[in-house]
Amino acid sequence: MQIVELDIKLPYEGRGKILGRLYEKIRGKIRDIHFFPPDAEGISEIKMEIVEDDALRLLAELRKIIKKGTITFKVLSEA
Repeated sequence: MQIVELDIKLPYEGRGKILGRLYEKIRGKIRDIHFFPPDAEGISEIKMEIVEDDALRLLAELRKIIKKGTITFKVLSEA
């Protein structure tokens, strides 16, 4: 079991569709989430902490969903 911090940056205009599909994948695993307003270029940022067994598998699935954005992750703790 790992606690992973995801930092997702994506265009603000298509955020609603992407968030719905993200929620389907990580439902019940979210510990903390923060939504930040878009910057001057229209890029919105989402930071979340999730509890996951296989973080690399989840990251690969999320990259398939988010085409026009970036995802970075950091493992905060392992149990």
